[in-house]
Amino acid sequence: MKNRSLFAKSLRAQIFSGLLIAIAAVGLSSCHSAAYYYYKFPQYTFADRPIPPSKLAQRVMVAVTNAGIGSLPILDGKRDIRSNVENTITSFQISGGVGGYPDLILNYPAEVHGYVYSSVKGDISVVDYSKETASAAPATFAAPSTSLAIPPSGAHFYSAEQSTGILGIYDATDGKAYALDIPNVYRVAVNTGDTVILAMVANSNNVYRVFQLNDNQYTTAAAAIQATGAVDCEPLNSPVYCAVQVPGNFDRPTAAYFSLDGSTAYILNCGPECGGSTASVSFLQVAPLYYYNIPTSPVPPTSPVISNVPVPGGATVGLSDGTTLYVAGQQLMPDGLFAGQLTTINLANAVTSPSTAVTGQYSISDGHHSKLLFADDNTLWIGSQFCATGERQKLAVAGNTTQAANYNCLTRFDLGAKTVQIVPTITPNGPTTVPYPNTNQNLYYYGDLTGLCWVQGFHKVYTAYGGQVHAFNTVDGSEINNQYITVQGTALDVAYLDAIADTDN
Repeated sequence: MKNRSLFAKSLRAQIFSGLLIAIAAVGLSSCHSAAYYYYKFPQYTFADRPIPPSKLAQRVMVAVTNAGIGSLPILDGKRDIRSNVENTITSFQISGGVGGYPDLILNYPAEVHGYVYSSVKGDISVVDYSKETASAAPATFAAPSTSLAIPPSGAHFYSAEQSTGILGIYDATDGKAYALDIPNVYRVAVNTGDTVILAMVANSNNVYRVFQLNDNQYTTAAAAIQATGAVDCEPLNSPVYCAVQVPGNFDRPTAAYFSLDGSTAYILNCGPECGGSTASVSFLQVAPLYYYNIPTSPVPPTSPVISNVPVPGGATVGLSDGTTLYVAGQQLMPDGLFAGQLTTINLANAVTSPSTAVTGQYSISDGHHSKLLFADDNTLWIGSQFCATGERQKLAVAGNTTQAANYNCLTRFDLGAKTVQIVPTITPNGPTTVPYPNTNQNLYYYGDLTGLCWVQGFHKVYTAYGGQVHAFNTVDGSEINNQYITVQGTALDVAYLDAIADTDN
């Protein structure tokens, strides 16, 4: 009987131990299943894009500077966290070198790569989204860029260097660099196909285009300049690239964009905001601007301008959906201050009836506007800098407590209802304050909006706002708690790496 009792106890112990092992195995299996569920990719990824090392499917990359050191942390844009769900990986990062002040991201998700520019030393890094690594770009320029343009192919790098008056061109196909002399050049733009390169000069009404000579067409730059009417050709012997002025009545041109079908260029004339007289959008035929169209001097070139649409509200940034061109800028007010305006232009009327092309004007955030982005819920988002120097800030100082006096730098525009919302929604000098103050603890003003991206399909936009990451709901403009997406250092720009197309961000 004693032996039976011992045997029974032993059997019960074995059964109990087995149950513990089984429970533990189920627990481990559940953890594994949860992780697998959270970070599971479909068998066939979108456009056959590779699965990144982070296993994050909705990545927001942030360009950060911290004590003079640049970095590119990655956030989970789906869950609004900087770690994984299990918190076993506390942060994700693009590995490799990046400049100390990475203040510009050129994002090409369809090509699974992008470029990060650091304005302190002019460093350009190439980011491989599939490997989540960064490496130094082959292109180097003599001076920092005031404007950098790189087509999706990466075949050329174009740099406007205002301090030296040089338009730099790096040809990645042969590894050679060229420097065109255009005094005070400060903006450069290139179309998607890398066939039209336009440059603009500060405090002037001049626009230039770049064209490429045929092999050994001219033995010296002087001969090429005389034969084509160019302002400069480089190099001096056997010139390859030249710049020639584009004929047209421009007014402080500050930016160039291209229609979705590629047939038209939009030159934004800044006007009074940049010291000129009349803000407008000039519509240009693209074909005469192609780099392989070599002009002949002294035959005067035909102007490619096909129409000019006045924009009283100012024009510094634009975005088209194919039927409407949205233009943001600032309008000079009677008191000498500027007020932000969004102008809508009917593209069908822009050429045939320019005087009737403007279909609406809306009061938006003040400041220099540099960001325009479509997002979920039929919304358009507009970002600017230096917003505390305009008409809205004046109203706030005067004690105005209406929405019109909210002088923050982000605007949500409802494309259907045609309504404007300054984000975050605050009551100047009143009880409604910013929900998540930056380190300066300003309760009414976040600061400059320097980065903006759309997390597609998840009803949110991410921003670099006042030096920190802030995210907002596209449904109503409310802010998402940014506790778990803040970064160490100053956030300068953001990019959504997993957008469907390059034009989405």
